Amino acid sequence: MDFSLSNEHAMLVETARKVGEKFGLDYWREHDEKKLFAEEFWQAVCDSGLGAVALPEEYGGSGLGMLEMALVIENLAAGGGGATLGQLFMNNPIFGGIPLVKFGTARQKDEMLRPLVEGRMRFAMALTEPDVGSNTLALKTFARRVDGGWRINGSKIWITCMPQAHKVLVVARTTRMEDAPRRTHGFTMFLIDTDREGLTHSAIDKVGTNTNPSSNVYFDDVFARDDEVVGTVDGGWSELLEVLNTERIVTTAGMVGAGKLALRLGVDYAKTRKVFGSTPIGAYQGLQFPMAEAHAELECARLMNLKAAWLHDQDMAYGSEANTAKFLSVRAATQAIERAMQTMGGMGFSKDMHVERLWRDARLFQFAPVSEEMVLNFIAVHDLGLPRGY
Repeated sequence: MDFSLSNEHAMLVETARKVGEKFGLDYWREHDEKKLFAEEFWQAVCDSGLGAVALPEEYGGSGLGMLEMALVIENLAAGGGGATLGQLFMNNPIFGGIPLVKFGTARQKDEMLRPLVEGRMRFAMALTEPDVGSNTLALKTFARRVDGGWRINGSKIWITCMPQAHKVLVVARTTRMEDAPRRTHGFTMFLIDTDREGLTHSAIDKVGTNTNPSSNVYFDDVFARDDEVVGTVDGGWSELLEVLNTERIVTTAGMVGAGKLALRLGVDYAKTRKVFGSTPIGAYQGLQFPMAEAHAELECARLMNLKAAWLHDQDMAYGSEANTAKFLSVRAATQAIERAMQTMGGMGFSKDMHVERLWRDARLFQFAPVSEEMVLNFIAVHDLGLPRGY
């Protein structure tokens, strides 16, 4: 096994580091306070080519893979953005790029991939429903056949960056559950305009990730053309899983970057803060050991995530690794942020020190985009062979 990074990887990491640090902590604090989408940041990511590292060269991408995307997100997040960086990549190269590249028609690719690469078109995905939560197989949003296309009715919740998106990937049933020959039959993905008649959304007031708004989304007889189906009518379940497993990888990369950023802030503070005489508080093992432990756990999560990304790029099964990495990274990053805040004492509660934003943002990822409990269910059933209980 070879754990070394290539020269190309080193260049990507350095570029991501520079872009992340160019915007920095104050940019993200201001945008968090004002609940502003980081439009200038995302455009800079696209202009530098970082947003399209895993998209095809023929559409302006770099033609690389999920491994490179994970490295990019890690370093952008560590530059100041924290965990919300993963969501920006989740929405665009994942929710937009993956379905189009793997399942889209030639016309769909021609119409949307280059604008995605250039930052002119942004995406969202409407999957989660109010009464369904993690039980995606039970979703109720239904698309019925009509002349020339489909009419979609239903509602979704916790949809990220809906106001900023030009296109939304809608997951709906096209065969009702009671008529399906099996539970996974009858799912279809549609990629439609967000300003379509009958499609409305309302903001959810929340505690963190304020730069990426969350919305309730409503579909009232929304029309989708036949040529807006992405993938296979009624056969979209396995295609959706391809999207969701890559979502785990970008989430983990954002968490690793957030943890590294928190540790850097905590260490910098501990090196200079003196309370009892001339010795910096960073010399005290009571502060050293928790941060060292968080660092060790972050490195383990990072390696598992890079393994998952590498397996994906080799067209090998990677679901267990992606889920395990997500589980580990959230715990490690949360501990790193908590310990950085504790190291700063009362100042850690101040917005001036930035870790309180990282703290608020990171909490989301204990239950999104997949909860810790569902990850453990997956590991228990798929890796340990225990009986399914849900």
